[in-house]
Order: sequence, then structure tokens, then C-alpha cells
Amino acid sequence: MSETTGTPALIGLPYDGGSSFLRGAAEAPPLIREALRSPASNAWSETGVDLGAPGVLHDAGDVRLESADSVREEIERAIGRLLDEGFRPLALGGDHSVTYPVLRAVRRSHPRLTVLHVDAHADLYEEYEGDRHSHACPFARVMEEGLADRLVQVGIRTLNGHQREQAERYGVEVYDMLRWAAGERPVVEGPVYLSLDLDGLDPAFAPGVSHREPGGLTVREVIMLVQGVPGPLVGADVVELNPRRDLDGVTATVAAKLVKEIAARMVAG
Repeated sequence: MSETTGTPALIGLPYDGGSSFLRGAAEAPPLIREALRSPASNAWSETGVDLGAPGVLHDAGDVRLESADSVREEIERAIGRLLDEGFRPLALGGDHSVTYPVLRAVRRSHPRLTVLHVDAHADLYEEYEGDRHSHACPFARVMEEGLADRLVQVGIRTLNGHQREQAERYGVEVYDMLRWAAGERPVVEGPVYLSLDLDGLDPAFAPGVSHREPGGLTVREVIMLVQGVPGPLVGADVVELNPRRDLDGVTATVAAKLVKEIAARMVAG
């Protein structure tokens, strides 16, 4: 697949076996789709892309994850098939552990890759509670395997000593909320993969997450970040919606809005 072509394709990854606190994220993909197709809104992005037009946004359905022992291999194979078919994956999580196998597949198609990661948490633990594949660890796995040339993190506000050491070890560019509030913004260039954890937003805007962390980004700030990604956006994920914690579907609606803008940015090149 060329870095400048490829129809975006939704693909659900209903897995939360990497969650360290609460389960429920595995139930998110159908609810994001429901909000995306709700008659309360329409299929147009803010940038003027009609995502409801034929051939603009594909839906590959949900991956059937049969066994916890093989979940990462199954996700990697499913994303690889999408890429081989000429699509750009837009994965609906699921917890954040799914990003690691997605990027294993994406990296094979993109020898140059910047990962832009929006989150309250750096997810850089070497291991968490004995699990190297916890949702607290995916970016440690990504960086140790060389799956990204740059990892740029935005919205971080929970760094502890270990994760600071990990960020320094792997050369991670961390734009925490102190830097963001001071007006600093990252400069990235393509190809770019976007990993968007919904708890990167302030829980006032996205309460339906397992790890609510006050002091985060607004929906508008994240939309502007998405719309401003230069160069090709070659893949993305939107993760960590926990419907069991949502309030009247608010977070699912936010997730759907972000999916629309991400898909539109993919369509733009």
C-alpha cells in the first residue's frame, strides 16, 4: 500500500484482557459504531468529507478473538490482511494493549513511522503487575522492538519515576499537560500513526473510561490535533472506552466524533 493512498477501514478489537483495573472496554466497538451512525448527527466531517458516501469509509467488522493466548497474533494478522487489501486501519478498542500488535502489522508496511499518542498515561511500564502485555505497557514493547522511529505523547499527566526513566531510555517526546498548558505543541511529520486513548481527554468530556484522570484535554483540542496532522495518517486506534462507566452514551458519542475526524484526515491523504 502506498503511504498516500488507502481507504480507511474500521476494525473492532473487542479485547480488555490487558486491563489492570476494570473490565468493559471489550464491549466498546459496537457502541462506537452505533454512535457513529446515529441520526442525531450526520456522516460529514467538519472538514467537508462525506464518510457516508460509497467507498469512503469501509467497515471490516470485529476481529473474533478466540483465545487470550493468541490474541496478539490474531490482531496482527487481521490488521495485516487489511493493509494487504489496501486499507488504512482505524481500530476501535478494546484496551490499549491492542496497539502493540496493530503496530507490529503497520510497521511492516511503513519503514518510516511516527506514532502520535494521546493519553493521560505514558503506558511505558516495563511490566505491570507481572504482565509485560498489560495496557500499561504497550509503548515499552513498541519502542523496544523498534516499531516507531518517533513516539510523541500528548496529554500525559500521571508520570512516575519509572515511566520517566523509560521515556528517557527510549527517547520519547512527552508533551505533558504542563507543557500543553504553557502553549507547547509537537511538530510531527508523516507517515503518522495515531493512538488515541479516550482518557487523554478530561473526564468532564469523556467519563466513560476505566481510569478517569482530571486535568486533561478538551474534545476541541483533540479534534484540532487530529485535523492538524501533516503528511499521511496511515493508521489509528481509538481505545479505552468503557461503556460500563459511560453516562448516557456521552463518551461513545465523543469517540464517534473523533473517529469521523480521524477517518476524514485519512481520506485527505
